[in-house]
Amino acid sequence: MAVSRATGAAVKAADRAHVFHSWSAQGLIDPLAVAGAKGSYFWDYDGRRYLDFTSGLVYTNIGYQHPKVVAAIQEQAAELVTFAPAFAVEPRSEAARLIAERTPGDLDKIFFTNGGAEAVENAVRMARLHTGRPKVLAAYRSYHGGTHTAVNITGDPRRWPSDTGTAGVVHFWTPFLYRSPFHAATEAEECARALKHLEDTIAFEGPGTIAAIVLETIPGTAGIMVPPPGYLAGVRELCDRHGIVFVLDEVMTGFGRTGKWFAAEHFGVVPDLLTFAKGVNSGYVPLGGVAISAEIAATFDRRPYPGGLTYSGHPLACAAAVATIRVMEEEGVVEHAATIGETVLGPGLRELAERHPSVGEVRGTGVFWALELVRNRETREPLVPYNPGPADNVAMAGFAAGCKANGLWPFVNMNRTHVVPPCTISVSEAEEGLEALDAALSAADAYAD
Repeated sequence: MAVSRATGAAVKAADRAHVFHSWSAQGLIDPLAVAGAKGSYFWDYDGRRYLDFTSGLVYTNIGYQHPKVVAAIQEQAAELVTFAPAFAVEPRSEAARLIAERTPGDLDKIFFTNGGAEAVENAVRMARLHTGRPKVLAAYRSYHGGTHTAVNITGDPRRWPSDTGTAGVVHFWTPFLYRSPFHAATEAEECARALKHLEDTIAFEGPGTIAAIVLETIPGTAGIMVPPPGYLAGVRELCDRHGIVFVLDEVMTGFGRTGKWFAAEHFGVVPDLLTFAKGVNSGYVPLGGVAISAEIAATFDRRPYPGGLTYSGHPLACAAAVATIRVMEEEGVVEHAATIGETVLGPGLRELAERHPSVGEVRGTGVFWALELVRNRETREPLVPYNPGPADNVAMAGFAAGCKANGLWPFVNMNRTHVVPPCTISVSEAEEGLEALDAALSAADAYAD
């Protein structure tokens, strides 16, 4: 594609005339016209290049335009571009096999969807049908998707416009020591008190009414809060005790993002259902799914599962998944994500925190990190309020502008910036990003005490 200002202007004009953007006030946005992307970078029609510290929407785990995955999509398009989901076709079967080999425990049956929200929708439907119970418990600090059930399970403010209180969802607090809802002083206290809170919530809601507990293994958009040791195992025990289906949402954390194939491996837990999307094929063609335990799969051996999608297991998407998983194996992508998190990103971000008073906390693992930005380290007052409007968001907007001016495209949500580059990011690229963050944090420091 030719990189020219005239072409960029035409792309921008057509977008503004006809594209209705998600999660946006249409008249207030100014989307960048992107001319191309490769590896960890993308560029606009003026030739400005940006290091992508967002991985798109945290999905280009192998970077942009990996030649082996692009070739696999081209080859599949030439052979069989599409086919209905009721049939057995090679890329769908092979993708399911490769995914099942990497999921924890006995999650060996794969139901394919077009993305993460549909995966959560179907996981909840499976849990309700399997148990015969109506309620779902989910965390306040969470995001699970924009479809009806998924957005009502979500805890963040994107739920509010769609929440009529009729979706059968009950929210509870999960551990987050930095902003502890339990007045804890240590991770052990936070874990114990969070589990007691959940146990009490189950008791007062009625264990026999609860179909599922749905958690992001490590919450993503809500802030990358790594759960304390023992917490997820404790949730697993509560689910077992009460016959509740344990659903882990690994849409964002799966396929190498945390330095493991799935984040559940960090905690030694196996859920009953596991949702995935994004990194399964780096978003090259939309794909998501639910990995299903043997027990829940058996529920539908003689009983039809009442759900499906026209494009479930689309051949192009599955061919991309097969190629992506093979690339990740061949190139040691998961191991690289763990190493660069441990040796470059983690130490580099902690060093930034020592020098910038606006950084209240650094947390994360692999290529999945968050900086909590504050006005005051002692009081931990957020740099901007929860769910800020444009007038309240000046400090974070200044920080984001500083990143972009230094060739870094940041992931910014409320008072946090997330460091979520491709799992394939090189040491030199990571150091380049840290240098740009260093410069941009000066803008945030201006608002800190």
